Amino acid sequence: MLFASQDISARTKQFALRIARLYSSLPKDTLSQVFGKQLLRSGTSVGAHVREGRHSRSNAELYSKISVALQELEETRYWTELLQDAGIVKPERLIKLTDEMDQ
Repeated sequence: MLFASQDISARTKQFALRIARLYSSLPKDTLSQVFGKQLLRSGTSVGAHVREGRHSRSNAELYSKISVALQELEETRYWTELLQDAGIVKPERLIKLTDEMDQ
């Protein structure tokens, strides 16, 4: 099955790398690491689901993979909000990530 855009694959891969760098920079205290590991898991899985969708055998399978990617993206947003609200990450550090999630 032909996937509509190579751009989304590249963007979600870059997004995963940005999430990984954010996680690596977090403090090593327990709360930061718990939130951070959840962020890392959900933020890196967005691109994995998009890539899997590129090789879907049907439109229904493609829709399913993209839907899961969107769910993971929403979970990633949740963890970034918790990191911000807990005072672990400053809001200005999340502006570009938030903008990418909004797109």
